Amino acid sequence: MAKAKTSEIIVGLDIGTTKIACIAGEVNEDGIDIIGIGTAPSKGLRRGYVVNIDATVASIQQAVDEAENMAGCEITTVYAAISGAHVRGLNSHGIVAVKDKEVREADIGRVIEAAKAVAIPMDREVLHVLPQQYVVDDQDGIRDPLGMAGVRLEAKVHIVTTAVASAQNVIKCANRCNLQVADIVLESLASAQAVLEDDEKELGVALIDIGGGTCDLMVYADGAIVHTSVLPLGGGHITNDIATVLRTPLDSADKIKKKYGCAWRGHVEDGEQMEVPSVGGRGPRVLPRMSLVEVIEPRVEEIFEHVKKELMRCGYYDGLAAGVVLTGGATAMDGVTEIAEQVLGLPTRRGAPTKIGGLVDVVRSPAYSTGVGLVMFGAGQDVGSKQPARMEMDRPNLIKRAWGRLAEMF
Repeated sequence: MAKAKTSEIIVGLDIGTTKIACIAGEVNEDGIDIIGIGTAPSKGLRRGYVVNIDATVASIQQAVDEAENMAGCEITTVYAAISGAHVRGLNSHGIVAVKDKEVREADIGRVIEAAKAVAIPMDREVLHVLPQQYVVDDQDGIRDPLGMAGVRLEAKVHIVTTAVASAQNVIKCANRCNLQVADIVLESLASAQAVLEDDEKELGVALIDIGGGTCDLMVYADGAIVHTSVLPLGGGHITNDIATVLRTPLDSADKIKKKYGCAWRGHVEDGEQMEVPSVGGRGPRVLPRMSLVEVIEPRVEEIFEHVKKELMRCGYYDGLAAGVVLTGGATAMDGVTEIAEQVLGLPTRRGAPTKIGGLVDVVRSPAYSTGVGLVMFGAGQDVGSKQPARMEMDRPNLIKRAWGRLAEMF
């Protein structure tokens, strides 16, 4: 008798600066099928920070309702994304003695705990502990040491920390929509799940996720994460520039950017024109499309200049043999890839979610990379990574930890 197929539904909630996306995926034996998508304009965030709880709650509710209607199910638990300039990444390592001269799960747990024991300020919390490699005695480069013989185990890990208040605000917004947060995941980590390939991670690749208010940077080398950072730059800055220079309302500037926007002069012909609404009830004007490109191009160049400085600063610029992968809503514009190649001097491609089924045509856009990645993360599919999927997810409740620290002080 054939065994009945079992499936579960996992939901990713991407709380972005310009839009909130709720993506429901059905996990079955064949992989992940996207069955529901909901989006809503985000009105309560600025540069990744929640600045208005009520507005954010209303936007989340709208996106969740839309996804529920499409998927035909009730959503109660979500994996939420977090970003913002408060996110920090650092590399650490820990060493322990192996008890029975054979590495067991308990030894791996102890060495991860030892690597995690770094001093962080009271207002910060460990979000992820991502193993890079293990060393058993003097043998390094080990991805999974379980069962290996040795007397000393060392782990090299990448630790991502975030502001406690920012994580709490994300949880609070979800809870007010009657949603439980199964986990909070760094945006760029989720996007990497959806768009990066195995060989890119092995050779060395930088993922640049440009959203509305932030630019998330994540660097892989030898199949493991070695650097994460978030720059407070994004597509919202381009929209503001368009509104200021072309003297048009912000809503209109965003529509113009999506309809006519281009970051590379070579893609625009001299005779092309566009209609631009005016402010204060004045009539619309007809302007050459090149005047829009002249506004967008310098700002996009500036974003990649900052990315290049960050790559130089962290010391991994020369190790990016696989180049750069761009994702995020702001990279969907024509010409962004060409500007990135020119400024960074590295081979560049645009990344959109792959390895999924269901509503593929809708979500195969850089704007949905984080949402789809959250579903993959929740499904426990460490897609595109050969590093051990032992990401430290059992962190204690943030409030309990804060009280614990207060108790220690007194």
